[in-house]
Amino acid sequence: MDNLKLLAIVTGEGEFVNKNLRTGLWLSELTHIYHGAKKQGIEITVASPKGGDTPIDPESLNPLLMDEITKTCWEDSIFKNVLQHTKSLDEVSEFQFDCVYLAGGHGSMYDFPDNIVLQAILKKQYENEKKVAAICHGVCGLLNVTLASGEYLVKDKKLTGFSRAEEILARKERAVPFDLETELKDRGARYEKALIPMTSKVVIDGNLFTGENPFSSKKMAEVILQCFSKK
Repeated sequence: MDNLKLLAIVTGEGEFVNKNLRTGLWLSELTHIYHGAKKQGIEITVASPKGGDTPIDPESLNPLLMDEITKTCWEDSIFKNVLQHTKSLDEVSEFQFDCVYLAGGHGSMYDFPDNIVLQAILKKQYENEKKVAAICHGVCGLLNVTLASGEYLVKDKKLTGFSRAEEILARKERAVPFDLETELKDRGARYEKALIPMTSKVVIDGNLFTGENPFSSKKMAEVILQCFSKK
């Protein structure tokens, strides 16, 4: 399986615009897929819209929210070096990947939705029948992707993403630039969410994999990597 390649895309934004609040990547949404890919011998590349250092949401470093995999990665100097030197999307846009995975964190609400390079990567990936995956606010990166048909990629797709109720529970509903659940529904997505907010929920529709929140990180990594192990 050494020839399998996975591109993980993380945010480069570390603050809520005009709110003086820090944000960034929600760490566990990368650590589980990173750890699992490494374990299976899958080549993983980590990129961000502009490349360079990845800001980490300070709330995701709360010891009560960090499981063993996340703690292990965070203490690993190689992993930290990867986060400090991400590739830019321009650098990776011409390469082929078996899966493109969008990690979340509120920062992605600012640098994912309108990034035309990201849109092109996801369009090519999906239309080539390769896996597209996104978790939590990383699902924002799917919002404005249009296919050759002119339709939104998310239209008529079963998917999930951070819900309005979860935004309220996180006390960020007034800080965010838009409501992800509403935007997905407005584009015709068949949005689903867990019965209980902040519990694990993963939705698969063909080659599209989505996870609702940080608590879906483990399951999300499992279902994606399981598909690879069947090859």
